[in-house]
Amino acid sequence: MVPKGFLRYQVLSKLKDKPMSGSEIMCELENETKGYWRPSPGSVYPLLAWLQDQNLIKEADQTEPGIRRYTLTDPGKAFLETETKSREEISKHMENLGSMWYGLHREHGGGGRVMHDFFQASRGLHHELRREHSKEELDEAKKALEEVTKQIQDITKKLQA
Repeated sequence: MVPKGFLRYQVLSKLKDKPMSGSEIMCELENETKGYWRPSPGSVYPLLAWLQDQNLIKEADQTEPGIRRYTLTDPGKAFLETETKSREEISKHMENLGSMWYGLHREHGGGGRVMHDFFQASRGLHHELRREHSKEELDEAKKALEEVTKQIQDITKKLQA
């Protein structure tokens, strides 16, 4: 199963390097994964249309008749840069959390599933909060994060005592 937003990020990354058609993107992703994953046309072409509607990509100048290639727009480049930095930051934090959890798991057994679920939930919330939401929804997310943060801080203080 491919995480939400993964294909969008992959498509934008591919278009950063050179103009590509939908079929070229599908083939390149298949080659990169050694045949393990090939996104379907039903995923790629609607995504390309959506990215174009969002002004993140545009049609490139046609060099071959009948082949529609796309390239990043300036807003698309900025969006990809922000996404890349965000992914790197999350990856760094997850690596740190993973190291911490590995020590706990090694010493006391179990818990691996809990940390996996925590990572997935954190990552999903991070990406979801980039979309438009009501004030109530955002307040609810903020409250939950504040509560979890306080609980973790309290545990840390207890362990340090």
